[in-house]
Amino acid sequence: MIRILLDECLPVKLMYRFQEYEQNFEVSTVTAEKWTGIKNGILLDKAQETFDVFVTIDQNLSYQQDLSNFDIAIVAIQAKSNRYKDLLKFVEPASKIIKNTEAKKFYTV
Repeated sequence: MIRILLDECLPVKLMYRFQEYEQNFEVSTVTAEKWTGIKNGILLDKAQETFDVFVTIDQNLSYQQDLSNFDIAIVAIQAKSNRYKDLLKFVEPASKIIKNTEAKKFYTV
């Protein structure tokens, strides 16, 4: 089972698309975990305790945080917006990357 946390800036509906694509994915959201508004460093620290992968659209996260401090992989989606329809086309390529991620690494889709 690969445990995935979606950033609060991503639509909750995206969670279901990832789960449909891969039954081995257990997906939650920052909102569902009641971590809304927590700064990225603290969020990643909390997330690494339960999740394997953090999915976001924040391209700057790798520059803002020293990812070697966190035992979680980061997947950043390069969509033109965080609207659901703009993100749908990224579910399949992101899912393929998620299956092969390594902790402490930053991946871009």
